Amino acid sequence: AVDESELLTVPDGWKEPAFTREDNPKGLLEESSFATLFPKYREAYLKECWPLVQKALGEHYVNAALDLIEGSMTVTTTKKTFDPYAIIRARDLIKLLARSVPFEQAVRILQDDVACDIIKIGSLVRKRETFIKRRARLLGPKGSTLKALELLTNCYIMVQGNTVSALGPFSGLKEVRKVVLDTMKNIHPIYNIKTLMIKRELAKDPELRTQSWERFLPKFKRKNLKKRKEPKKKNTKKEYTPFPPPQPESQIDKELASGEYFLKERQKKRKQMEEIKAKQADAIKRRQEERNKAFIPPKEKPVVKTKKASTEKKIDIEAIKEKVRSAKKKKLGALPEEEVKLKMAADEKKKKKK
Repeated sequence: AVDESELLTVPDGWKEPAFTREDNPKGLLEESSFATLFPKYREAYLKECWPLVQKALGEHYVNAALDLIEGSMTVTTTKKTFDPYAIIRARDLIKLLARSVPFEQAVRILQDDVACDIIKIGSLVRKRETFIKRRARLLGPKGSTLKALELLTNCYIMVQGNTVSALGPFSGLKEVRKVVLDTMKNIHPIYNIKTLMIKRELAKDPELRTQSWERFLPKFKRKNLKKRKEPKKKNTKKEYTPFPPPQPESQIDKELASGEYFLKERQKKRKQMEEIKAKQADAIKRRQEERNKAFIPPKEKPVVKTKKASTEKKIDIEAIKEKVRSAKKKKLGALPEEEVKLKMAADEKKKKKK
C-alpha cells in the first residue's frame, strides 16, 4: 500500500527526461513554419547575431531565414527534425529577438525547463502620460524594482514599448504576469514583492508546504485618498403628494390682505417714502458705529509691580580692601631693578663672545 500524499508530491530535484530521436524515430509528417516581423531599429543587431541563431536552431534541425527587405524572420522544420515542440520554441525565440531581448537570454528558450511570456500592456491604460508613469514604476529607480522581481521569480524581464517580455520557469512567469498587470492597474509593485519575499521564506520550511499560507501573507487595503467633493447646495427630494402645489399669491392679493389696496395714491407714495427713510436711517447708524470703533481706546494691561532685589547677601568689605592693597604693590609698566641688572649682564656676555 502506497500513501496518496507521496504520489501527489514531486520529489526534489526531479527532471523530466529529455526528448531524443529514439522517442520519435520516423520524424515529422508535415513541414511547419512560423514568421514574425521585427522593427527597423533591430535590423543591425539581428544581422550580427543571425549566424549564432542559425547555429542554435541547427542543433534542433530547424532552419532559420532573415529577410531584411520585408523585415521578417522565418523558422521552418526539416526532414531531420524529430522533436515536434522544437518549432514552437524556435517561434518563441524569434518573437523574443523582435522584442529587443538579447540573443544570450533568448536562446535559453530552447531548454526544456524554460518558457516565455509576452505581456501586452499598451491597451490597459487609457491616458498615455499615466501609462508612461506606471511603466516607469515597474522599472523603479535605476531599474531596482525590476531587478528585485527578477531575483524573486528567477526570470529575465525586458520592458520595451508596449510589451513586457519574460523568460524563465513557469511558476516565475505566473508571478511576473500578476505583478505587471497589477502595476498597470495602479497597485504598486512593492506590495507584490513583499508577498513574494514571504512566500520564498515559507517555501524553505518543509512542514509548511502542505499548509495554507494565507495567515502569513500581508493583506493590503486599497485606500481612496481623493474623496468626492460635496456640493454646496444639496438637493433634497420632497415627499411625493398627488395634490398640486397651492397657487402663489399675486400682488393684488397681498395688497388686499395688508389693506394697501384701498389707500389713495398719495398715501401709498408717503408710505413708500417712510420705508425708504427708515432704511436710510438704519444704514447711517450702522456706518457711524463702525467709524466710532476706531476711537475706542484698547484695554490697558494691569501694571505688574517689580519685586525689589533681595539684600540677603552682605558685601565683604575686608576682601575688597585686600584686593586694592595688592594692586597698589604691583608696579605697572617698568620691570623691577634686579631683573633689569640681570638682563644687562646677559647682553654684555653676548657682546664679549662675538
